Amino acid sequence: MISPISNFAIADLGPREIDSPLDIANFTPDNKRLLFNCYLDSYAESENRQGLPLSIELAGPRKKIFFQPSRTKAAIVTCGGLCPGINDVIRSITMELYYRYGVKNICGIKYGFRGLIPEYGHKTVQLSPEIVKDITHIGGSILSCSRGHQDIDNIIKSLSDSRIDILFCIGGDGTMRAVQEISDRMLKRNLKIAVVGIPKTIDNDLNLIEKSFGFDTAIAQTVHAIQCAHVEAKGAVNGIGLIKIMGRLSGHIAANAALAQNDTNFVLIPEVPFALEGKNGFLMSLEKRLESRGHAVVLVAEGAGQNIMRQIDDPVETDPSGNLRLYDVGIFLKNEIEKYFLNINQEINLKYIEPSYMIRSVPANASDSIYCSSLGQDAVHAAMAGKTGLLVALMKSEYVHLPLSAAVSRRKIDPHGDVWLRVLEATGQPPSMKD
Repeated sequence: MISPISNFAIADLGPREIDSPLDIANFTPDNKRLLFNCYLDSYAESENRQGLPLSIELAGPRKKIFFQPSRTKAAIVTCGGLCPGINDVIRSITMELYYRYGVKNICGIKYGFRGLIPEYGHKTVQLSPEIVKDITHIGGSILSCSRGHQDIDNIIKSLSDSRIDILFCIGGDGTMRAVQEISDRMLKRNLKIAVVGIPKTIDNDLNLIEKSFGFDTAIAQTVHAIQCAHVEAKGAVNGIGLIKIMGRLSGHIAANAALAQNDTNFVLIPEVPFALEGKNGFLMSLEKRLESRGHAVVLVAEGAGQNIMRQIDDPVETDPSGNLRLYDVGIFLKNEIEKYFLNINQEINLKYIEPSYMIRSVPANASDSIYCSSLGQDAVHAAMAGKTGLLVALMKSEYVHLPLSAAVSRRKIDPHGDVWLRVLEATGQPPSMKD
């Protein structure tokens, strides 16, 4: 039953009539909800059509569950790109199902949604505590991932033919759009299969969600790259350390890493346009920095500067996940910096560092491991209670159930907000580098 003050409805597969096997006293009732009256983003505003205070269902174990554990078959799939913490989530889900609920039939789907399409011939992996006990020390995903769309009806048929009762999907916004369609169609067909998403975006750019897993690890790894770039820059005449990191649509990693390591002198992110040329442009600002300090460290998010590189008649291309293909801003800036200083006959020593794949593939740090463990446990609690079409997430320091559609809204850095102000203060870069 959804509270009348809530617009974030979570679907149920049916009445919960089975006593939970968990030997605990603090079960979470459905009417215990998180209220918030803070500033509403565009997603929340669109959902709040009645103009009422918003509340969100809290995650946690329910006293009554929907699925009979001894007869339940669960599956886990990982989609999209790699990210620190995927294996931690897989381990947490498996351990919670096996030891806490007594679900012994747990299978891993190989290579994302491709593994649910028989034509690809990918065999499932039987998961157990013995299989997953040490995987948190390994980066990536033991189930591997893939990008690209697969036919929704074929996925549903495969789930039904395999007699899977619960599907746990670990992936980004593209994955969650597919998961939402899978869930919606199965509900319309009255298929009693629970679908629960665990949102994965290393860029930490999902609306409403306080933090995505892998973000803390990404910050720590980026800080290490900044430290190396700073050493290289100081070790040569007019040394420049140029680092390109993740951040397709938002600069959360770049901004937070710069705040964590104050050796960065320029942070370039998608949310803040900049010009190359002109007295206020980036290149002139970089020249002034070298004149005053003799070295510089530049941190650029991969989605920055796309407007500078893209020509009006350039074709719009997308990757298999439907994301816009980006121009390589790192190589572009490297070439433009070298050309600029060659033209003014000034010696520089530029070192270009691109650590993105190293950052994505490392194991999660302790902070992310704790977070991943909690997400996996709460995903299992939701699924065993027969809840579907949701994702588990952290919001205002509480674990909650959000509609899958919440995962497709992007959160950007406010160029006029506190985070960007702190970046400007930490770097000393001009507040505007436009003509």
